[in-house]
Amino acid sequence: MSTIRIGIAGATGYGGQELLRLAARHSAVDVTVAMSSGTADGARDLPALTGIWDGRIEPFSIDVLADRTDVVFLGLPDTVSAELAPALLARGRRVFDLSGAFRLRDADARRRWYPATPALDRPAAYGLTEWNRDVLPDAGLVACPGCYPTAALLALKPLVAADLIAADADVYVDAKSGVSGAGKKPSPRTHFSEVHGSIAAYGIFAHRHGAEMEQELSRPVTFVPHLVPLDRGILETIYARLRPGVTAETIGEAYARAYEESPFVRLTGDRPPEIKHVAHTNFCDVGWRVDGGRLVLVCCLDNLVKGAAGQALQSFNVACGLDEREGLR
Repeated sequence: MSTIRIGIAGATGYGGQELLRLAARHSAVDVTVAMSSGTADGARDLPALTGIWDGRIEPFSIDVLADRTDVVFLGLPDTVSAELAPALLARGRRVFDLSGAFRLRDADARRRWYPATPALDRPAAYGLTEWNRDVLPDAGLVACPGCYPTAALLALKPLVAADLIAADADVYVDAKSGVSGAGKKPSPRTHFSEVHGSIAAYGIFAHRHGAEMEQELSRPVTFVPHLVPLDRGILETIYARLRPGVTAETIGEAYARAYEESPFVRLTGDRPPEIKHVAHTNFCDVGWRVDGGRLVLVCCLDNLVKGAAGQALQSFNVACGLDEREGLR
């Protein structure tokens, strides 16, 4: 099997560095170029990857990126990805975009949440690997899901697909995320002195990931994210009501059927998962409790791995006909 040449744009961000770390140990790829997000940046090393990856970070150049790669991963702001991805597709490159630019299929929703995103002749494939394996091999552009939606969708989609949640039930997603989910660019909200010893809700009724959840579930979701003083990890507690007669065993059977061949979804049953159980891995852990018609789900993942870089690499593996676990074991 020939080696696949990959490039990473935005390799100095948290997600980009995580992707570079994972790709460096992937047996079927050669990281031929890793770039920062700016053209003015000089070439430099990444000390954290010493002994893992021996290359140097280069200034951004679309010509170099297209000429030296077969596949490009974009770890860039959505406004930049919106412009860059179509240009790379036009030059025959396959693109895995970690931004939100191409996740929403509805034109009105894109105009609201990602106004810089152009219309495409062919919609991007949504890279929630466990649910979209069949479309990935033919996809030129894969829109990797957001970290919050990944956890919520992996927890909820088997139950929605099996019609176990009451038709008129409100679904509430109460999510807590580590600070790295906000990206590497510093801000007053993510400053150590602001985050340490605190927890804060934000984006209430105004977070773009809520639209992503509703798109994939085809039902309303009330989503409230919180920032917690951790460097990485997401824990979501999800509340809903069940159809009459649905039991914890019914829930467990639906999950078992949905994820029988999904190596990165771990079902914990009535033992709620914790962030420390999934940190630095590509696992998503899902637990559940049922009391009468009430359902509580608890879902955990690492926002930089399963919520970003790891999921992108997992989708890449499936798209290229490789072992889904390659580089992620």
